[in-house]
This record gives sequence, structure tokens and C-alpha cells, in this order.
Amino acid sequence: MIIKVGCCGFPGGMSKYFNKYKLVEVQQTFYKPPKPTTLRRWRESAPEDFEFSVKAWQIITHPSTSPTYRKAKISLSDEDLRNAGYFRNHKVVIDAWNITKEACKILGSKICVFQTPSSFKPTDDNISNMKTFFSQIDRDGLILGWEPRGKDWKDDIIKDICERLKIIHIVDPFANDPLHVENKIMYFRLHGMPPGNRMYNYKYTVKDFDFLIEKLKTFEQEFNIEEVYFLFNNIYMGDDAAAFIKYLEKKKQYQFLK
Repeated sequence: MIIKVGCCGFPGGMSKYFNKYKLVEVQQTFYKPPKPTTLRRWRESAPEDFEFSVKAWQIITHPSTSPTYRKAKISLSDEDLRNAGYFRNHKVVIDAWNITKEACKILGSKICVFQTPSSFKPTDDNISNMKTFFSQIDRDGLILGWEPRGKDWKDDIIKDICERLKIIHIVDPFANDPLHVENKIMYFRLHGMPPGNRMYNYKYTVKDFDFLIEKLKTFEQEFNIEEVYFLFNNIYMGDDAAAFIKYLEKKKQYQFLK
């Protein structure tokens, strides 16, 4: 099994990051995807063996009332604003997927991450939208993952959706256990939650890393996995990702890529 370690974003700057890690989850694509020329420059600047995973554009997952729209300065027509987000079966959402997919293609990504807000609840409409969206889009060989936010989603519903739609269930392993994997791949996003609800403002310890490895042993028995992604997404993510890599070097239990 191969362990891959990286950050959600480029702490310390892109050029330094490329020299230190082999994986990143691109966040800019969530807010407002960069121009293709910019993405090509990133790909050309990165080492050949560097891997980009991509966070899907918020127009697919988040409604236009989300404050992240204002942050990204997204301009849409009134009709598009009404129909954006929540995987709605509308042209504005499909167009956003095609732009996201093109970003993945340029960066050579194999995984695209869909993160839904806590306002996206397990209603009949939302579940139907998800099933329609993931059933009709052209995945173009991409492996897709979904990180639901909020406490309303029950395990049986998540498991059913992920199995039916063939998408990875993405979790923070300190908060939840994954319910489904795809292509023998498991994907974690670490938000700094242990030992309580200290989202983002948390620095991981060796004890936390021990917990992750013990969890991984359990998951190995439950799932037939070949690759595990650990993406740190907290204030100290650069330091924590580097510390986890050093921890893995000492453990020598798994093959890993920085």
C-alpha cells in the first residue's frame, strides 16, 4: 500500500512546495478556476512525478448564497444564481463541471474532490440531484470523491450513494470512518479536529499520527486498498504534513510518497 501526503493548498509558496512534497489538493479551482494558461504553467513548473488533485468548482456544490461566492467575485446571471449549487440539473452546474474537468486534464489529475456544505442536507431533491449529476457527467477517467459536511447525513444513506455512484467517501479520519472506496483508493482530508471540535486551529502530535496508523490497519482489513491520500487542511498544514512524512520514514511500515 502506498501512502501519499500533501496539503490543501501551497503553504510557503508554490515553488518551495514543489521541492518538498509530491502531492497537493488545489483549492483555487473551488473558488474560481484559474485560466488554462495558468494551470499549464503550474503543471510545467512542477516535477514530472508531482500529483495534483483538484477540488471541484463551488458552482457545482454550493448555492449562490454561500459567502465563498463573494470571496471569489463570481458573476452570474439571475437565472444561473438561482440554479447554481447542490448538483442541480442545470446548464450552469454542468458547465462548471466541464471547466473543472478541463482543469483536471491540464494538471494531469486523477482525483477530483466534491465537498458539500452543511446546508446541503439529505433531502429527496438533493439526493436525486446527486444521482442525476454523477450518472450523466462524462468523468473522462477521473476518480471522484465526496466529502459531505454537517451531521444530518446518516451512514446508510452515504454508503448507498457512494456505492451506487462509484465515488469515494472522503472523511476526516478523526471525525468519521470512510464507508466506501473506489479503485482501491482511500482519501482523507485532515481539518485539525482532534481532540475536539478545534477546526483548523490545531497542530498534530505523534499521538495523533499513531492514531492514524492504527486506523489504517483497521481499514486495510475492511477495504482492499492500494493507495491512501492524506491531505492536511489546517493552519499548520505545511509543518504537519512534513512531520507526518518524517514519522512514516521512521515507522517503515508502508511505502509512501511525499
